[in-house]
Amino acid sequence: MPWNPEVYNQFKDVRYLPFFDLMKLISPDGLKKAIDIGCGTGEQTHILSEKFPDAQFLGIDSSAEMLAKSQAFKNERLRFEQKTVEELYGSKDTWDLIFSNAALQWSDNHEKLFPKLLSLLSENGQFAIQMPLQAENILNQILFQLASEEPYATALQHWNRVSPVLSLDEYSGMMFQYGLKDLQISIRVYPIIAEDAEKLFQFISGSALIPYLERLQGNTRQQFIDDYKKRIEKRFKQFPAIYAFKRILLYGKK
Repeated sequence: MPWNPEVYNQFKDVRYLPFFDLMKLISPDGLKKAIDIGCGTGEQTHILSEKFPDAQFLGIDSSAEMLAKSQAFKNERLRFEQKTVEELYGSKDTWDLIFSNAALQWSDNHEKLFPKLLSLLSENGQFAIQMPLQAENILNQILFQLASEEPYATALQHWNRVSPVLSLDEYSGMMFQYGLKDLQISIRVYPIIAEDAEKLFQFISGSALIPYLERLQGNTRQQFIDDYKKRIEKRFKQFPAIYAFKRILLYGKK
């Protein structure tokens, strides 16, 4: 079950708020070469390139379906490649800006990943990352619990998605170790007002739910969806409801 840009962008307004908050932290000073990791459809990378017209931008993403939409934004300062963040491990390039909005939560082993990315910053490079704080978000908690129970635990071959996102202390320590200053590290709430459980289901169906449905087949998949919706409705009790969606924002500059 590949990523679906149309489903993901149903909540475009909500998903773009942290992007703009993160972009506000970036300085144009010395910004000539930038990379957007997990660029998706490329629209946000395009916005960044318009905001910082002196920079060359590269957007990378592992999803061919998402990148298909990026072709509309390509120009002489903006290009895209299908590539995973792990493929940067052997890179000898350095970047004036390493940017990632709501993507690195999909990559494991942040204890290894983040030091590697920080090592790819140029002398005055900037590091700007945003990730959902999945372990503290209710929809993720319900999903994790449901997948750990039968019959789904067996159907999933006892696989479950443990969030790799670390604590603020761990990220700030790594950023400080690599010489970053002007650190701005925070957890922010981006609330979603939902008229019913279906809206909350649709929100997570475009992201965190995908790898679960990829591993389930036929009637089991549909039953999982039905049970998940019931648990969402039970947890929130009455609608309209507010979903306090938490995200972690990391910024620093060498």
